[in-house]
Amino acid sequence: MYDILMVEDEEELAALLRLYMEKAGYIVQWAASGEEALVCLQKGMPKMLLLDITLPGIDGFAVCREVRKTGSVPILIISARVGKEDQLNGFRLGADDYIEKPVDPDLLMAKIGSLFARIYGTLAQKEILYSGSIMIDKSARKVYKDKIPVDLNVKEYELLLLFVENPGKTLDKNFLFHRIWGADSFSENQTLTVHIKMLRNKIEEDPKKPMHIKTVWGVGYCYEEL
Repeated sequence: MYDILMVEDEEELAALLRLYMEKAGYIVQWAASGEEALVCLQKGMPKMLLLDITLPGIDGFAVCREVRKTGSVPILIISARVGKEDQLNGFRLGADDYIEKPVDPDLLMAKIGSLFARIYGTLAQKEILYSGSIMIDKSARKVYKDKIPVDLNVKEYELLLLFVENPGKTLDKNFLFHRIWGADSFSENQTLTVHIKMLRNKIEEDPKKPMHIKTVWGVGYCYEEL
């Protein structure tokens, strides 16, 4: 599931804001109209709604009203309509914040970060880990690369999580084996090598020339963030 549903009919602006949000690690879904937004919301509720007011067809106020009938997802309105009555109407309908166009991307990112921290707190930040194009959802035990799910077995997942939580550190082979398989495991150390190879095949652009999971000869492996 994505983090932010952005409802914006200006394609160039939407592309720019999406670039900023994704660079900050958020998974973004874009809807160009109120009708399209409601279809997206029926399929699943995002963690935040970034909502323009002036939209073709159903306007942003109507979308906000519909969302508030069933959900408490934080809503950040972004609009050129910055008159007092428009802002008051947005807040009456349940918006959490209001930012005017033209948008300062840095200010927008600060408001998004503040809302995420206030609504979800540090727990949500810890449950989702980002490492370049890789995202790990710890609560669901799922991994995504470039927003596409990566099918990992239990040991591959645990290895990747351990690597991502210790970027830049050289982890000894024995440490990795005992941490993942346990000191009393009947498996052999070769099992670690096999799983590293399988993990590379799933997350590296070129498994034969790994950029993330690098071998430190005679010692173990080091995970590099890109």
